[in-house]
Amino acid sequence: MTSSLSGKTVIVIGGSSGIGAAVAQAATARGARVVLAGRRLTSGSDNGVRSEPVDVTDSASLQRLFQTVGHFDHLVYTSGPSVRAKTLIETDLDEAQDNFNVKLWGALRAIQQALPFLGEHGSISLTSGQLGRKLAAGQFIKTGINAATEALGKQLAKELAPRRVNVISPGVIDTPAYAGLAEEQRLAMFAKTGETLPVGRVGQAEEVAAGYVLAMENGFMTGAVIDIDGGGQL
Repeated sequence: MTSSLSGKTVIVIGGSSGIGAAVAQAATARGARVVLAGRRLTSGSDNGVRSEPVDVTDSASLQRLFQTVGHFDHLVYTSGPSVRAKTLIETDLDEAQDNFNVKLWGALRAIQQALPFLGEHGSISLTSGQLGRKLAAGQFIKTGINAATEALGKQLAKELAPRRVNVISPGVIDTPAYAGLAEEQRLAMFAKTGETLPVGRVGQAEEVAAGYVLAMENGFMTGAVIDIDGGGQL
């Protein structure tokens, strides 16, 4: 059964920019009440979208967020660190552990604190990435986090039923995640990557957001990993 987002409450954690912000815009356009939560946000409202601060490494902070919002219908988790490609021998494992703490353990903390407030037939959408299954030298941190997230999504789809749990796996997407590169370098990287993909280009945040909307609205979808990568896994 497909259920409209109209009148539903959606919490997007990690929604200050990029994919999370695009999900918030897409859900709002479909009539949802949206709460954006992130470390760099402050309490307020803009264009009908409410924002709240949260630290995903702190269970008490997450608990305050859900207590403030109250009952809601859909949780979208897009928080993730910026991870530079490094080989294992070059990697500070404490730093790597911090990366896992945000994206993997942060998702688990968020789900744990959300459950008392999440509707019985609500949904949870997690975020992995194509490096969870497409292996590349120097990317063991992203591979580990994303592969674990995909396994977690499937396991929790069983454990938390009838609530639904799905995972969105983006490929290379033109978002502020690449803002650290000079514009010329960033565009050259996008062009080179696009040439290797069947669709001939990298993706846009709005295209990935459509996957989260699908996961929230399709009541027969759970335990799925939705690849939105332009054919990057092929």
